[in-house]
Amino acid sequence: MTLKKVNTLGSIAFVVVLIAAIPLIFVLYSSLQLAADQWSNLWSNRLPGLLWNTFSLALFVAIGSFVLGVSSAWWIARRSFPGRSIAVWLMILPLTIPTYVFAHIYTSLLEENGWLGETWITLFGDAIAIPDIYNVFGATLVLSLAGFSYVFLLARSALSVSTRSLEEAATIQGANRLEVFFKVNLPLLRPAIAAGLALVVLHVLSDFGAVSMLQYQTFTLSIYLQMSGRFDYQAAAGLSLVLVLLSLMFLVMERFFRTRQRYYSTRQARAHTPKPASHFEIAAIWLWLGLITLFAFALPLAWMLAWSWDAWMKDMISSEFWGYAFNSLIVATMAASVAVIFAFPIAFYHTRRRTLLSSVYLQSSSIGFVLPGPVVALGIISFMLAMLPWLYGGFIALLLALVIRFLPLAVQSQDATLQQLTPSIELAGRNLGAGPLENLWLVILPMIRNGMASAWVLVFIDTLKELPATLILRPTGFDTLPVRIWIEASEEMLELAAPAALMLVVGTLPIIWIMMKSEKKIS
Repeated sequence: MTLKKVNTLGSIAFVVVLIAAIPLIFVLYSSLQLAADQWSNLWSNRLPGLLWNTFSLALFVAIGSFVLGVSSAWWIARRSFPGRSIAVWLMILPLTIPTYVFAHIYTSLLEENGWLGETWITLFGDAIAIPDIYNVFGATLVLSLAGFSYVFLLARSALSVSTRSLEEAATIQGANRLEVFFKVNLPLLRPAIAAGLALVVLHVLSDFGAVSMLQYQTFTLSIYLQMSGRFDYQAAAGLSLVLVLLSLMFLVMERFFRTRQRYYSTRQARAHTPKPASHFEIAAIWLWLGLITLFAFALPLAWMLAWSWDAWMKDMISSEFWGYAFNSLIVATMAASVAVIFAFPIAFYHTRRRTLLSSVYLQSSSIGFVLPGPVVALGIISFMLAMLPWLYGGFIALLLALVIRFLPLAVQSQDATLQQLTPSIELAGRNLGAGPLENLWLVILPMIRNGMASAWVLVFIDTLKELPATLILRPTGFDTLPVRIWIEASEEMLELAAPAALMLVVGTLPIIWIMMKSEKKIS
């Protein structure tokens, strides 16, 4: 690859990175317009409460996800029992349910005429009131059930390949099972657990749907209310800046501590052979995994099926519903396609150059990962009003926000695939007379098509479930399934919210299938 072509590729990558940075640039610009007295007012009236609510929620959800994720991963990775492969599926399936669907379902289930509410009244009568879910503990329950699968996936992978000799050495020294777990296994699991909890906490910081339905004030909900209720974009930008700084600070801390928690073995790691579970252990395993499955997937799925069937029997699923589903499909398809195209020059430039600049481009393209949906939407609104006012309120604004929001998924997936592509293969095509574009089309793209397909599916699925940016930026009259769930839930129209939620779950199943293709290699 000639220097001229490398510079051209670098220029294209720079343009994409600049586009990805639009929300952050304009949030910074808008927040700088706040006067000192406005910042003082925010600090005295809003920030202390929001910081406390957000930090406490993130801490509790991290604890809940740790308990659910690590315990289930331990049993599945270290014990062989009937239905083990099914158990892996059951622990991953909660990822198909968006947090706002979880919140809507559990607020309905815990009403007096809801399934859980009626069960509670039957068991306790009026002696003990039905638990109130509209608080930090309700939000913790919902977000823990929705997010523990991230910890489970990474902890299970780490437990499946382990330094077994250390465990055997600890046992020889007289350590019991609990001591081996807390003094050997848990320290070795710290990097994997830290990575899983990082994903969980970042999702908590950026969550909008669940906290809005549970009326729990965090930064994302306050940003949305400032924009949609008060139309105070500068105050919203100030809150967004604080939230972005919190996310970046957390990422830096997580990376620092994870780097300090690296462990090495003098022997090659080997796959851990699961020990056959005793009858008592089988009962304990399925009791625990069954409880998790019941509340994290079975009850929500049963609720969606029951109310969807009720809506179908009442002929409430009209052509408008299929229109919302079609809108979601169109948005997700276009955003995934554009994101994959935009991601390619960044990933390709990084794999071919391996310089500080290419690494900066790669990391900078991940800005959307730390920007919550309302923050991305605010940045796009500010950009459109300042630079392209004729595009404000149109489909382009929504598409741009979604591409920026989920561009990191496409970049990371393609970068991982391109790392495996030997440069000599590309050189062979050039030696056979292929031009740069011909070589790209006939040699490079066919060899990385699986990685590009995975990137497309990842962006498609996340776009399909995205709520806040779509809610804020959608053109007038252009509703998607997440937007309709949010609207119908606000109006207590359960029969109309359930089919839309069920469609999202069905649409998300392909990503679970892709994740599970490697199950036979791990088990």
